[in-house]
Amino acid sequence: MNVALSFRPHICANEAALGAIAAERIVAGIAAANAAGRRYVLGCPAGRSPRSTYAALAHSAAAQNLDLSHVHLVMMDEYVQCDGAHWALCEESAHYSCRGFGEREIRTILNRDLPVDRQIPRAHLHVADPQAPEAYDDLIVALGGVDLFLLASGASDGHVAFNPPGVLLPQKTSLIELALSTRQDNLGTFPQFTDVDAVPRWGVSISPGSIMRLSRAVTLLLPGAGKALALKRVQEGYDADWPASIVHLCQQPVILADQAAYQAMEFSDARY
Repeated sequence: MNVALSFRPHICANEAALGAIAAERIVAGIAAANAAGRRYVLGCPAGRSPRSTYAALAHSAAAQNLDLSHVHLVMMDEYVQCDGAHWALCEESAHYSCRGFGEREIRTILNRDLPVDRQIPRAHLHVADPQAPEAYDDLIVALGGVDLFLLASGASDGHVAFNPPGVLLPQKTSLIELALSTRQDNLGTFPQFTDVDAVPRWGVSISPGSIMRLSRAVTLLLPGAGKALALKRVQEGYDADWPASIVHLCQQPVILADQAAYQAMEFSDARY
């Protein structure tokens, strides 16, 4: 399935500017949700691409004394292991844990400079249960859907969350065997991995179709020269062989790249 391009990326001056623009969209949504007396649900990837967004969001929340007590953080994925007869989440303390990233680098950072009564409660950080992965979609529905999903793209294969190329749209949150290309990309995401054999082979992951069905807005983040191929591929429209291009099928889509990604893409194109 291939869908023609419907909108173009916004090219930001640098990664910090990219994060600031992405955060501004989230802050506006949280403020609107607070005014309406309802929760705000943010879909969150772990890793390098969203770090500047989380930092900018924390700065804005503190500057505005924003009430985050009704914010829920829906993590995209997590590594899992089989303990014999059952699948279990990896330890939150593991350096590669996406749940641990959500606690240390999202919730804690966002809460850091806010009064306790305006902080995101620990119970509002969610991750899929590998024993019942499809129930994650039901949880998101019960929360009222995702107000905004932040997306990132694998540099070499376009994976979004742990989804490899070719994932079909009807699929829901599920257990996934990580593609070798995804595991190789994760060497950079979690630099404490010594080699690709150290990267877990299995994970539980929300699907591209679930992102499409369960979110009201999405922002795809493409910072850095390493995202040049991703920027090129997502400009070509939706293609199941590049999962991050699901952005084209989502409501209120925005693609943010920085000059480093854009210039690397232009240089790459000029060579051929």
